Amino acid sequence: MSANMSRYAELIGRIFMSVIFLLSGLNKIGGFAGTQSYMESMGVPGMLLPLVIALEVGGAIAIMIGWHTRWFALALAGFSIAAALLFHLNFNDKVQTIMFLKNIAIAGGFMVIAAHGPGDLSLDKRLGRY
Repeated sequence: MSANMSRYAELIGRIFMSVIFLLSGLNKIGGFAGTQSYMESMGVPGMLLPLVIALEVGGAIAIMIGWHTRWFALALAGFSIAAALLFHLNFNDKVQTIMFLKNIAIAGGFMVIAAHGPGDLSLDKRLGRY
């Protein structure tokens, strides 16, 4: 892959990795009460929901634009692992198994971003942090 093509692949990869969190966080705002109830039914304090929304929406946008990318990638990787362990451990349910594996795969992708940085087309690069 050419260097120019790699630059765009890094940007598109960051966007693709983040869009699920952006949409999920925005959907949680619209379905706040239902999401809070679901969290509580799974043993997670509902009062954490505003922090979850802030991480999902803010972290997604930060990674998309490449701002403090390594830190937000680590945060979303940890969040993905926590969500897998808290909400998707019913391996007798194929859908839950797929959701668990999806979260682990997403965490892996964010770990790669954390290890390698955001790439050239990022605010971090522009600010000299990469």
